[in-house]
Amino acid sequence: MGSTTTTEEAAATPRRPATEAEAKAVASAVRLRILRVCLDQPMTNQEIAARLDTHPATILHHVRKLVATGFLAPQPPRRGARGAREIPYLATRKSWTLDLSEYRGDRSMIDAFLQEVALVDPDRGEVVTSRLGLRLTPEEYAEVVRRLTELLDELARRPPSPDGRPYSMFLAIHPDPGRS
Repeated sequence: MGSTTTTEEAAATPRRPATEAEAKAVASAVRLRILRVCLDQPMTNQEIAARLDTHPATILHHVRKLVATGFLAPQPPRRGARGAREIPYLATRKSWTLDLSEYRGDRSMIDAFLQEVALVDPDRGEVVTSRLGLRLTPEEYAEVVRRLTELLDELARRPPSPDGRPYSMFLAIHPDPGRS
Protein backbone atom coordinates (compact mmCIF):
# COMPACT_ATOMS: atom_id res chain seq x y z
CA MET A 1 0.00 0.00 0.00
CA GLY A 2 1.02 3.66 -0.18
CA SER A 3 3.46 5.13 2.24
CA THR A 4 2.81 8.05 4.51
CA THR A 5 5.15 10.83 5.46
CA THR A 6 5.76 11.84 9.06
CA THR A 7 5.19 15.42 10.12
CA GLU A 8 8.94 15.92 10.50
CA GLU A 9 9.70 14.49 7.04
CA ALA A 10 7.04 16.62 5.36
CA ALA A 11 8.24 19.82 6.98
CA ALA A 12 11.93 19.06 6.37
CA THR A 13 11.46 18.30 2.67
CA PRO A 14 12.28 21.31 0.50
CA ARG A 15 9.24 22.54 -1.35
CA ARG A 16 9.15 21.72 -5.04
CA PRO A 17 6.89 23.22 -7.68
CA ALA A 18 3.56 21.41 -7.90
CA THR A 19 2.73 19.69 -11.14
CA GLU A 20 -0.43 20.80 -12.90
CA ALA A 21 -2.16 17.57 -11.82
CA GLU A 22 -1.15 18.12 -8.18
CA ALA A 23 -2.30 21.73 -8.25
CA LYS A 24 -5.66 20.71 -9.74
CA ALA A 25 -6.03 17.97 -7.13
CA VAL A 26 -5.78 20.43 -4.24
CA ALA A 27 -7.77 23.16 -6.01
CA SER A 28 -10.95 21.97 -4.32
CA ALA A 29 -12.29 22.89 -0.90
CA VAL A 30 -13.80 19.40 -0.60
CA ARG A 31 -10.47 17.73 -1.32
CA LEU A 32 -8.66 19.96 1.15
CA ARG A 33 -11.24 19.05 3.78
CA ILE A 34 -10.80 15.34 2.96
CA LEU A 35 -7.06 15.70 3.55
CA ARG A 36 -7.77 17.41 6.87
CA VAL A 37 -10.13 14.70 8.17
CA CYS A 38 -7.66 11.97 7.10
CA LEU A 39 -4.68 13.71 8.67
CA ASP A 40 -4.65 11.93 12.04
CA GLN A 41 -6.38 8.65 11.33
CA PRO A 42 -7.24 6.54 8.29
CA MET A 43 -10.85 6.91 7.20
CA THR A 44 -12.95 5.03 4.68
CA ASN A 45 -14.96 6.67 1.92
CA GLN A 46 -18.15 6.19 3.99
CA GLU A 47 -16.55 7.68 7.10
CA ILE A 48 -15.27 10.68 5.17
CA ALA A 49 -18.71 11.22 3.59
CA ALA A 50 -20.37 11.09 7.01
CA ARG A 51 -17.84 13.48 8.54
CA LEU A 52 -18.27 15.99 5.69
CA ASP A 53 -22.02 15.42 5.37
CA THR A 54 -21.60 14.70 1.66
CA HIS A 55 -22.80 11.90 -0.62
CA PRO A 56 -20.35 8.95 -0.68
CA ALA A 57 -20.24 8.92 -4.51
CA THR A 58 -19.07 12.52 -4.51
CA ILE A 59 -16.41 11.74 -1.91
CA LEU A 60 -15.25 8.68 -3.86
CA HIS A 61 -14.58 10.84 -6.92
CA HIS A 62 -12.43 13.21 -4.84
CA VAL A 63 -10.67 10.39 -2.96
CA ARG A 64 -9.67 8.76 -6.25
CA LYS A 65 -8.16 12.05 -7.48
CA LEU A 66 -6.23 12.48 -4.21
CA VAL A 67 -4.93 8.90 -4.31
CA ALA A 68 -3.90 9.21 -7.97
CA THR A 69 -1.83 12.29 -7.17
CA GLY A 70 -0.30 10.92 -3.96
CA PHE A 71 -2.10 13.11 -1.43
CA LEU A 72 -3.97 10.16 0.11
CA ALA A 73 -2.51 6.70 0.66
CA PRO A 74 -4.72 3.61 0.86
CA GLN A 75 -4.14 1.63 4.03
CA PRO A 76 -4.58 -2.11 4.52
CA PRO A 77 -8.21 -3.16 3.87
CA ARG A 78 -10.42 -3.92 6.84
CA ARG A 79 -13.86 -5.41 7.39
CA GLY A 80 -16.71 -3.00 7.96
CA ALA A 81 -19.66 -3.39 10.31
CA ARG A 82 -21.51 -5.60 7.82
CA GLY A 83 -18.43 -7.57 6.84
CA ALA A 84 -17.78 -5.65 3.63
CA ARG A 85 -14.18 -4.94 2.62
CA GLU A 86 -13.34 -1.29 3.26
CA ILE A 87 -10.23 0.65 2.38
CA PRO A 88 -9.24 3.44 4.75
CA TYR A 89 -7.16 6.35 3.48
CA LEU A 90 -4.57 8.45 5.28
CA ALA A 91 -3.26 11.86 4.23
CA THR A 92 0.39 11.70 3.18
CA ARG A 93 1.15 15.32 4.15
CA LYS A 94 2.48 15.80 0.63
CA SER A 95 0.67 19.11 0.20
CA TRP A 96 3.01 20.77 2.71
CA THR A 97 6.00 19.88 0.50
CA LEU A 98 4.66 21.64 -2.59
CA ASP A 99 5.16 25.16 -3.84
CA LEU A 100 1.77 26.19 -5.18
CA SER A 101 2.73 29.83 -5.79
CA GLU A 102 2.22 29.42 -9.53
CA TYR A 103 -1.44 28.57 -8.82
CA ARG A 104 -2.20 31.21 -6.17
CA GLY A 105 -5.37 32.49 -7.85
CA ASP A 106 -7.33 29.55 -6.48
CA ARG A 107 -9.90 30.13 -3.69
CA SER A 108 -10.04 26.53 -2.48
CA MET A 109 -8.09 27.17 0.74
CA ILE A 110 -10.29 30.12 1.62
CA ASP A 111 -13.45 28.14 0.88
CA ALA A 112 -12.22 25.15 2.93
CA PHE A 113 -11.38 27.47 5.82
CA LEU A 114 -14.82 29.10 5.71
CA GLN A 115 -16.55 25.70 5.64
CA GLU A 116 -14.48 24.37 8.53
CA VAL A 117 -14.72 27.44 10.74
CA ALA A 118 -18.50 27.51 10.20
CA LEU A 119 -18.62 24.27 12.21
CA VAL A 120 -17.14 25.92 15.30
CA ASP A 121 -19.28 27.85 17.76
CA PRO A 122 -17.85 31.40 17.87
CA ASP A 123 -19.62 32.09 21.17
CA ARG A 124 -17.38 29.53 22.88
CA GLY A 125 -14.26 31.56 22.09
CA GLU A 126 -12.64 28.68 20.20
CA VAL A 127 -11.70 30.65 17.10
CA VAL A 128 -8.82 33.05 17.65
CA THR A 129 -8.76 35.76 15.02
CA SER A 130 -6.96 39.02 14.55
CA ARG A 131 -6.42 41.52 11.77
CA LEU A 132 -3.59 43.89 11.18
CA GLY A 133 -3.10 46.56 8.56
CA LEU A 134 0.48 47.12 7.45
CA ARG A 135 2.30 49.31 4.95
CA LEU A 136 5.40 47.46 3.74
CA THR A 137 8.15 47.88 1.19
CA PRO A 138 8.71 44.88 -1.11
CA GLU A 139 11.70 43.89 1.06
CA GLU A 140 9.66 44.12 4.28
CA TYR A 141 6.83 42.14 2.67
CA ALA A 142 9.32 39.40 1.68
CA GLU A 143 10.65 39.31 5.25
CA VAL A 144 7.15 38.96 6.75
CA VAL A 145 6.30 36.13 4.34
CA ARG A 146 9.64 34.40 5.09
CA ARG A 147 9.13 34.63 8.85
CA LEU A 148 5.56 33.39 8.66
CA THR A 149 6.69 30.48 6.47
CA GLU A 150 9.43 29.64 8.97
CA LEU A 151 6.90 29.62 11.82
CA LEU A 152 4.50 27.38 9.90
CA ASP A 153 7.36 25.03 8.93
CA GLU A 154 8.41 24.85 12.59
CA LEU A 155 4.86 24.01 13.66
CA ALA A 156 4.56 21.40 10.90
CA ARG A 157 7.76 19.70 12.16
CA ARG A 158 6.25 19.16 15.61
CA PRO A 159 5.11 15.61 16.17
CA PRO A 160 1.39 15.44 16.96
CA SER A 161 0.66 15.31 20.69
CA PRO A 162 -1.15 12.00 21.26
CA ASP A 163 -3.42 13.55 23.88
CA GLY A 164 -3.70 16.88 22.06
CA ARG A 165 -6.83 18.37 20.59
CA PRO A 166 -6.80 18.90 16.81
CA TYR A 167 -6.49 22.51 15.64
CA SER A 168 -6.23 24.05 12.20
CA MET A 169 -4.62 27.30 11.23
CA PHE A 170 -5.39 29.54 8.29
CA LEU A 171 -3.15 32.47 7.54
CA ALA A 172 -3.53 35.01 4.77
CA ILE A 173 -1.62 38.10 3.80
CA HIS A 174 -3.14 40.17 1.02
CA PRO A 175 -3.14 43.61 -0.55
CA ASP A 176 -5.60 46.02 1.05
CA PRO A 177 -7.21 47.85 -1.88
CA GLY A 178 -9.50 49.81 0.45
CA ARG A 179 -6.47 51.68 1.80
CA SER A 180 -4.59 52.38 -1.44
